[in-house]
Amino acid sequence: MTLLAVCISPKDEKDFLEQLKLAQLQGAEAIEIRTDALNDPDSETVLELIQDVRKTGLPVIVTCRDIREGGFKHVDFSCRLEILRKAILAGADYVDVELSNFRHPDVQSVIKAALGSSSTRLILSAHNFEGPFQDVQILYESILSLCPEAIPKIVSKANHLNECFAVFELLVNAETPLIAFCMGSSGQVSRILAKKLGSLFTYASIDEKNAAAAGQLSVGQLKKAYRWDSINSETEVFGLIGSPVAHSLSPALYNACFEKDHLNALYLPFLVEGDIGEFSFFLDQMRRLKRLGLGGFSVTIPHKTSALEYAKQHGEYVDPLAVTIGSVNTLKIGFNGLISAYNTDYSGAMEALSSVIGSGTHRLHQMTAAVIGAGGAARAIVAGLTEAGSSVTIYNRTFSRARRLADEFGCKAESFDAIAALKADILINCTSIGMYPQTKASPIPDGILNENMIVFDTVYNPLETELLKKAKQAGARVVNGAEMFIRQAIAQYKIFIGKEPQESVVRQIVIEGLTSKD
Repeated sequence: MTLLAVCISPKDEKDFLEQLKLAQLQGAEAIEIRTDALNDPDSETVLELIQDVRKTGLPVIVTCRDIREGGFKHVDFSCRLEILRKAILAGADYVDVELSNFRHPDVQSVIKAALGSSSTRLILSAHNFEGPFQDVQILYESILSLCPEAIPKIVSKANHLNECFAVFELLVNAETPLIAFCMGSSGQVSRILAKKLGSLFTYASIDEKNAAAAGQLSVGQLKKAYRWDSINSETEVFGLIGSPVAHSLSPALYNACFEKDHLNALYLPFLVEGDIGEFSFFLDQMRRLKRLGLGGFSVTIPHKTSALEYAKQHGEYVDPLAVTIGSVNTLKIGFNGLISAYNTDYSGAMEALSSVIGSGTHRLHQMTAAVIGAGGAARAIVAGLTEAGSSVTIYNRTFSRARRLADEFGCKAESFDAIAALKADILINCTSIGMYPQTKASPIPDGILNENMIVFDTVYNPLETELLKKAKQAGARVVNGAEMFIRQAIAQYKIFIGKEPQESVVRQIVIEGLTSKD
């Protein structure tokens, strides 16, 4: 069973008691005392802190971290050793000692002597704050050879999400209790998946500002956003593949719908940087680790065309519409890792546009449309517009991409600079310009928008982009990206789960999520 250990880094006992109370209220399952954060670290103060935790009934981990391995400040070697020794004698459930220090004969003899008459478990920890360890399996075995009774703790920084797979593999194959995950933004999901894969602990902070390590999530985030209390070995894993993903509402949306439908499922943001090589490696490894229990993925910028290519090579079924569009935003993972690929951007965009036109898409054949961008969303929208008979012009910073897309669908292409002379009935932004946090940006210069236009921004965060604000001021009818996002998400959920979610739940999550960022 994986416990959620809240790291408390107190200045003194008063500060500790305040943080301990908050940790309890938020649902901590264990407490780690970072004694190296104390203003005046000493063993007597630590004994008092241990007793404070004892009153809560929660397991307590005592650490006095070496500054070379992430400690808050330098604490004299003999003082650190005495704190750990006294913590053992006081009955702390766990003490965490750095592997590098435990190799020192004095440390080893003192700690082993104290453990001899105690029920305290020893955690031997190894940290790499620069990148992955060369071989985590060898490291794991070396810790156990040094002290067979110890609990290995192996934590490294992931500079790319794909560097987490060695840790996942270690957790899957470990035959003894183990703590393992990755630090940094790229390793964040490993802290959550650690519970599914059986890590003894995952560590959390009271809030984001008190994170003790890079990528550490708060108790609230884990409990509320990522369904921590529901995760077990049978949990089905879904997620968003893209770069960036931190802004996305998809995790909140899907996890709320899973909760509403009483499903043992979890949706995570997978930050996959790079091109088709990194994308393909990620999917290969995820599908290979059967213990992850994959259900499917949403795919966003910049991987939608890579998803199509991957599905063509490895998929069981690729929706002909996705092939026509030339991009995939939905991957359903079936039995034995078999992949089915779809595109729900198309229907989401056309339904959102129709909601403003008011009479379906048949009126589109009378209209001219300007599409800004040539990525995955643009491909879906261009496909829908041309099928409906619109006269479409594509504008893109890289003209060659606009030209290729236009040639595929029988459209016109223009350079990005030509936007200054743009004239169209419908204007659709399919770029990330104006997306949070760069909310003051707009792809359209002043003087272009007018009251006869329909302006559609596929960016949904923020709810009202700078482009839409200017369009309203000009008297144009507007379509926000949330409408497309909501409609494509409903279609995607049905592919994943087999039934549509409650639209009211989807709308509530999306609108609340976007308005809270304003």
